[in-house]
Amino acid sequence: MLWLFAIVIGLVFGVITGGKIGNLAKLRFRWPWLILAAVVVRESVVLTPLNRVDGARYLYVLSLAAIVAWTIWQFDRLRGIWLITAGAALNLLVIVVNGARMPVAPELAGSLLRRGNVGQYTVMGSGTHLNLLGDWISLYPSPEAYSPGDVLIGVGLAIVVFLAVRNPSVYKELTPP
Repeated sequence: MLWLFAIVIGLVFGVITGGKIGNLAKLRFRWPWLILAAVVVRESVVLTPLNRVDGARYLYVLSLAAIVAWTIWQFDRLRGIWLITAGAALNLLVIVVNGARMPVAPELAGSLLRRGNVGQYTVMGSGTHLNLLGDWISLYPSPEAYSPGDVLIGVGLAIVVFLAVRNPSVYKELTPP
């Protein structure tokens, strides 16, 4: 939800400041299918019964690593994408050091408290590492828990979309390989 909100904010501010939503069509990415596939796999593991399959959390880690790699590959094409990369890399780091699980603060864990682990999530505690990078941020009115990495990704998405809507000339000169 946070990321959708960030995209909408970028669109709205881009249009308010004189940009055009149609400018998004001028963006050219390297291997756009890679990011699409990585996001679909990531969301499938989060939102479907796959999250009950223990090994699926490793698919989540691989998709997050693919997102980090893809965003790095787009640095010269999209100003601000480095924030998305930084946020995804922080999430990847905390998930990897916790055995492919993202720690969630107990006060925001909901039903996770009863189960201990669900998919790629685990309850934050003395046995988890880098808890400061885990899901502990609550953004009203959303009931979800967010990590500092998620917030960075959201800020990065808003900036990338704003810049693309507002000033596509930066991106027009770049041609795909």
